[in-house]
Amino acid sequence: MFDDEDDDDFSDKSLNDDIEQFEAHLKGKSIGFIDSDRLEALIDHYIINGQYAKARTASEMGIYHFSYNNIFLLRKAQAMSGMGLLNDALEIISQLEKTETGSAEIYLTKAALFSQLRDARNAIRYFRMAMEVCEPEDRDEIYMDMAMEHQNINQFKEAVEVLKEALKFNNQNEGALYEIAYCYDQMGDYEQAIKCYSDFIDENPYSFTAWYNLGNAYSKMENYEKAIWAYDYSILINNEFGPAHFNLGNAYLSQEKYLKAIEHFHECIRLDGDDAMALCYIGEAHEQLNEFELAKHFYRKSLELAPMLAEAWLGLGIIDDLEGRTKEGIILIQKALEMDPLNAAIFHVLAGAYEKIDEKELAIEHYEKSLELDPTDEDCLSDYITLLTDISPIDAFRKLQLFNSENDSNPISKLLEVNLYWILGQRDNAKRLFVDCLQEDDKKAKTIFEINPDLLDDQDFLNLSHD
Repeated sequence: MFDDEDDDDFSDKSLNDDIEQFEAHLKGKSIGFIDSDRLEALIDHYIINGQYAKARTASEMGIYHFSYNNIFLLRKAQAMSGMGLLNDALEIISQLEKTETGSAEIYLTKAALFSQLRDARNAIRYFRMAMEVCEPEDRDEIYMDMAMEHQNINQFKEAVEVLKEALKFNNQNEGALYEIAYCYDQMGDYEQAIKCYSDFIDENPYSFTAWYNLGNAYSKMENYEKAIWAYDYSILINNEFGPAHFNLGNAYLSQEKYLKAIEHFHECIRLDGDDAMALCYIGEAHEQLNEFELAKHFYRKSLELAPMLAEAWLGLGIIDDLEGRTKEGIILIQKALEMDPLNAAIFHVLAGAYEKIDEKELAIEHYEKSLELDPTDEDCLSDYITLLTDISPIDAFRKLQLFNSENDSNPISKLLEVNLYWILGQRDNAKRLFVDCLQEDDKKAKTIFEINPDLLDDQDFLNLSHD
């Protein structure tokens, strides 16, 4: 053991001597003899430390003195790649490839050059060639590089296939698990993500990262019960994994289980240190529990860490509104909007606050901006049409028809139209459209009685909903 340490010390001293000697040579002094192994170690040192110009000069010295050894041509190409001389480096590598067949390092260098040249298809080709001849310990990195090239050209399905290969080779490759999640996110295919992680868990039941990613996929589908189940398993396997506690807190928040949410956000902070978003979500949970002083405390702590965090400013503004200081709350909500000017939800909250102080024109303006940013928001569309209906049912009907002609993705829009037909006395049209809604989504259609409870006294509507 001590002999090895002495050898390492000697090697370090030798390298330092060679660096000193070579850099003196760059200033005009004679370098004397340096053998090929020591010169290669010197070049590797410069490449690893990003000193590419020195690496190139040393490589050229190696080519001159050891022309039979192609390693110096390869190192020159790698140094030139680092200097941004990509086409020149590619030309050297292509020459080397003719004489050095089956070299994993040459294939990997060429793949990396194609990657830098934004030629993903050729990069993938050479990563594949390198995979066939490389050492087993290099495969994890090559799989990841290949997957990234597929992602660079939006070939997410192909990237997933490569990443699955990576997991078959090494089921401990956590990077591959996370990249699979990213690819399915980009494809919006959360069902396939769930199948992929479930299949992986069948073979590797103690992979806390797989359970964690399974929970994320369920969360994306808003299946929070299943998400909580998956996160619980992730934590059961590794209770010190902060992100699982954070996402579990979010899932409980979505299920309105605020005390459980607070518990897991605090655990995340204990493990990973103060986090602005975790503190903000703790504030939100306390707000929902009507514990406004605690909520304000955590929102302010969040802002101490992240002064531009829109969610925390929004939370403080909402509390002012809830406590009867709506005008003061509006100032804070506007501050949130400055931090995040394309956030539809903030426009929606601001519209509601303006409506509360009878600033109807400003309320309408902000509802419309919110719906422009997110036309699928059911609550915002319902609040907007309700306000317009209070002012003028006919104008509300016209605005809703205009909205429906431009957007067909808001699930509540037809029911709002049914309600306006009924309010305007066009009962036959209301019933006819209500039948269409029942055929499209029976459960959704029956929320018409929440939109307008007076319809519970309309026997025709009750009969239709029970058919």
